[in-house]
Amino acid sequence: MPFAEPSVIYPGWSFLKGMFEHVDLSKRLDQKEYDKVVPELKERLGELQRRAHDARMPIIVVFEGWDTVGMSEVVNKFILPLDPRGFLVHPITAPRYDEKLRPFLWRFMVRIPARGRIAVFDRSWYFRSLARAESKEDAARLAWREIAEFEEMLSDDGYLIMKFFLHIGRKEHKRRLDSYKDKDLDQCAISTAEVEFFRKYEKMVPLIEEMIESTDREYAPWTIVEAEDQKFASAKILTTAVRMLEYGLSKMDSRNQIHMDSNPLIKGGQMFNSSRGSVDLKKKLSQEEYKVKLEKLQDRIKMLQCELNRLKIPTIVVFEGWDAAGKGGAIQRLTAELNPRGYEVVPVGVPTTDEKDHHYLWRFYQKLPPAGQVRIFDRSWYGRVLVERIEGLCSTEEWKRAYKEMNAFEEMLVDNGAVLVKIWLEISKDEQLKRFQERDKDPMKQWKITEDDWRNRDKWDFYGRAVDEMLFRTSTKAAPWTIVESNDKYYSRVKTLQTIAQAMESKLPKKDSK
Repeated sequence: MPFAEPSVIYPGWSFLKGMFEHVDLSKRLDQKEYDKVVPELKERLGELQRRAHDARMPIIVVFEGWDTVGMSEVVNKFILPLDPRGFLVHPITAPRYDEKLRPFLWRFMVRIPARGRIAVFDRSWYFRSLARAESKEDAARLAWREIAEFEEMLSDDGYLIMKFFLHIGRKEHKRRLDSYKDKDLDQCAISTAEVEFFRKYEKMVPLIEEMIESTDREYAPWTIVEAEDQKFASAKILTTAVRMLEYGLSKMDSRNQIHMDSNPLIKGGQMFNSSRGSVDLKKKLSQEEYKVKLEKLQDRIKMLQCELNRLKIPTIVVFEGWDAAGKGGAIQRLTAELNPRGYEVVPVGVPTTDEKDHHYLWRFYQKLPPAGQVRIFDRSWYGRVLVERIEGLCSTEEWKRAYKEMNAFEEMLVDNGAVLVKIWLEISKDEQLKRFQERDKDPMKQWKITEDDWRNRDKWDFYGRAVDEMLFRTSTKAAPWTIVESNDKYYSRVKTLQTIAQAMESKLPKKDSK
């Protein structure tokens, strides 16, 4: 196959200023050569799509470039050989109102494909990061770091990522822009705002070069496409896509040879000092103290909900803890005085088939609150390193890398301005047994106890080791854990609400001391 240099799959560019100066934009393909090679490429691409579907390999294809390159035509030529039942094209424009209320990557994460399917992004997170750079270049650089982590997370989960930048020279760019002058832009695939944005060619070139350098990785390489001749551009894109699919499927075959451990934790592993061991589970509150403090805290949190809603600051509260540690009771007291229009409790259970077909964080992105709203997670993404780890529902490789992925996810939430509170409710093994027995005897509470609860109790020590490692690896400066002593429910509820109130207050503007 011509047109695909050996560096195409993993370019390993020597990134220097003036990168684009070394791109040969004189490359052309005549109709005869195009007709000779492209039909074979299209046939092969369709065949590889079917193989990727059978192998359940998810594929992300990103098209970026100057708006005058004829992006829609290029995308259309790429998808024509594909089975339309197996892909979706996502044209990315300025964010809608609801998208502006959430983290930068939210609207892209919710569009990632299920296993065996293809998502084609006509513009992507990169174009939006460049749009940010117009007003504040630091924001773009922060976005590029988040993007690199985002793509690495997806690649580690088996996603094949192809990224194409369609490049044309300054003179050709100006010529094409000028051709829009007398047209009704509303009838074109390019908006007035985008024309003005890309008119700043000289200013944008070094920023785009920096963007490519910052986000070119072995797991998500960039391919720069010489796009002044559309035939050549299409042939190069098809050739690159075929080679990357062949490469990705070969990796997929070896990846599938790795089997899940039947129970990796029980087989052993590194021990971590228990931060839970230092908590005093004897701490208590009298009923009178509890009532007074609870009422004050509920009023305070109600006021804070209002204030953070006004300031468009989202609040995320994560509850984890032992079975019967009191998550439900704590959530009831937390929400008792909240405005129901401004919060949602998200109970997290076994993932659905659709959720299993995506990266495990995908379902939690779906539930992230818009700015000013509150989301309360009754269990969370930490199931990956707790129940999924203990029960062998994911591979050792998957739960080990999850710590890094969750830390990056939470850092992104905090960088976006969110209040993030993580609560671990700690009880003793004896207290858990007592509560299990009480539930078993009370007809009104029997629904709270299941065979799984008793079975998990038999693995108390194994879960304890997993919890210790989780707390050690994911209690960060951006998103620390708070361990709440929960043998006494009154004390537990009060400390939980105090922790949440303090976190919410920390986001309020500082009052002038004068």
